[in-house]
Amino acid sequence: MLDYDREADRYDATRGGEPRAAAAADAVLTLVPDGARTLLDLACGTGIVTRRLATGRPGLRVLGADAAHGMARLAATRLPGAVVRADSRRLPFQDASFDAVSVVWLLHLLDDARPVVAEAARLLRPGGVLVTTVDKAAAHDVGSDIDALCAPHRAGHAADGSARVAAYAVEHGLTPDGTALFRGHGQGRTPRRVAEQIRAGRLYVTGGHRLAGRVEALPAPDSPRPEPEFTLRAFRRPLNSADRRLSRPSAE
Repeated sequence: MLDYDREADRYDATRGGEPRAAAAADAVLTLVPDGARTLLDLACGTGIVTRRLATGRPGLRVLGADAAHGMARLAATRLPGAVVRADSRRLPFQDASFDAVSVVWLLHLLDDARPVVAEAARLLRPGGVLVTTVDKAAAHDVGSDIDALCAPHRAGHAADGSARVAAYAVEHGLTPDGTALFRGHGQGRTPRRVAEQIRAGRLYVTGGHRLAGRVEALPAPDSPRPEPEFTLRAFRRPLNSADRRLSRPSAE
């Protein structure tokens, strides 16, 4: 896994910057109930998406949380007084503290996503929603020559697999509540970059340096392949009879 303290200062520039952040935040907000007043953005990173969540919905109070000091430090410059440094598996908030919890590009980094889903479920009020990215690795399979070459070397287990995450959510009392898609920006993979990630042990489980060499030898090694399309899933804490104030977003 990357050292996110060291990566913080260049993270946004290497991951699509503001266009990607805008696409992600807009998609998250389509799944957040109209009546939501508080949202916690877990693993908020530099706060580039978190800030857009805050500005994209009038009346929505947004907090960010990240375990990496470097990330939380940058996020705090974007949302002064609204960022805490905390592990997403053990958060310093009381039960039922938020109307929504967002988790963008975290679960795929974990060996086990269950503790984060459980913690998010604990924090949701009745009618509240968890919105999370799923199937991140699969999103990068865009049918390119890189994908064709690497297909036999893919890992069989993804911590953020959609069915797996849904099972965790249901286990903790949440129900499926919709999906949304958004396009990556500046995330089309190049053969040279994929080869570097293979050599560093961050992509694929078999093949190693031999696979990296074959990928790097593909035509146009520095030309990005098509952009991925990411998937968000929402899971709702059912309303109880005493609380009916949250509703799904309107279609307008």
